[in-house]
Amino acid sequence: MTDSWVTIKEWPELRLDRLADAGVARIMLNRPEKKNSLTGEIFQAFFESLEIIRADRELKVVITKGAGGCYSSGFYLPFLRSVSHEGLADWDRPRTMDRLAEELRFFPRITIAQIEGYCLGGALALMNSHDLVFAAEDAQMGMPEVMRGSFGQFATCTLFHSQIPIKKAAYIQLVGENVSGIEADRVGLVSRALPAAELEDKTLAFARDLSLRHLAVLEHAKIAVQMGRELSLTDAMKLDHLVGARLSKAVDATADVESYLKSQKGGPNLEYKRPDA
Repeated sequence: MTDSWVTIKEWPELRLDRLADAGVARIMLNRPEKKNSLTGEIFQAFFESLEIIRADRELKVVITKGAGGCYSSGFYLPFLRSVSHEGLADWDRPRTMDRLAEELRFFPRITIAQIEGYCLGGALALMNSHDLVFAAEDAQMGMPEVMRGSFGQFATCTLFHSQIPIKKAAYIQLVGENVSGIEADRVGLVSRALPAAELEDKTLAFARDLSLRHLAVLEHAKIAVQMGRELSLTDAMKLDHLVGARLSKAVDATADVESYLKSQKGGPNLEYKRPDA
């Protein structure tokens, strides 16, 4: 199948596309000459892209990636210097990266980070805020901040909140040595590591499969995860009951059971799609 992307909107340092034949959007960091380092312009365009996607309920999955074979080398340091005191007087107000991380965490679509090349520092925080991460086996993820005099703000909290073993998280934070996509997969920092030559096709295949699902189901699955992960098991179970009751107003999970069972004979068939999806 040939993938055909249509540009929805383009900014100087970011582009928003949609897959012509599926409910998949793509946010492309488009600053390859600077390894897609993060600037204020990129953040603003990112927020605008999410609002465009939010308004189109046919778009169920969002892929983020970097142009030129690199996800992102992290904050553009001149930009970071210019905002280093942002929010210092009003510490209760979230800074730009905080806002984007929270926006992605609770955004009512499934988000996938497609990681190749470098994913460093602030970009690691961005990656950790996605629902799924597919990385090239030779991708390089890390936190060089300690070497330049920072503990790795934003990246640190998302890294330790990712629930990988704490000694592995501390190694990434403190040593400054990158981990490969293979190692990141082994410790659970990414969903899957894939050969670099297969990363694009397989990420799109996963996104296409997810876009076949009912949007309300995807939204409620994400609510249960993002709200329930911080609760006790007992409270998470109560939340599941509430989320299930809310979902039942939009979807009858037992409808079309016969068609579903027929589609699954012989093993899992990911191409099954509910009639109302």
